[in-house]
Amino acid sequence: MKPELTLLVCSVVLTFVQLLVAVGGATLQVGLPTLAGNRDNVPALSGWAGRAQRAHRNMLESLVLFAAVVLIAVVAGRANATTLLGAKLFVWARLAYAVIYVIGIPWVRTLAWTVSVVGLVLIVLQII
Repeated sequence: MKPELTLLVCSVVLTFVQLLVAVGGATLQVGLPTLAGNRDNVPALSGWAGRAQRAHRNMLESLVLFAAVVLIAVVAGRANATTLLGAKLFVWARLAYAVIYVIGIPWVRTLAWTVSVVGLVLIVLQII
């Protein structure tokens, strides 16, 4: 298996872990009965729980793009050292982003996000 695909699996695992952290935070703030209900009037999450939820949603948005470009690169036979570097940058930056966001460090979070975008761009440049 191409290492880019392994990194894609790592990104999926990271997304799942972020889901668990976000659900844990939501459960602590609003309670399981509220979450198990219809969620018509769930209050907005605050603090680390809200940040965990937003970080997870952002990862879902980014994961779609990462999965698409990694799969295209591999299927098109364009995987190379640059796509591997891009995939590594993406995964490690997204891990850093998740931790930094939950902790609550704004500008460093943006830097981590930017590094993940650079990783995506590196992969895309090998496809086009």
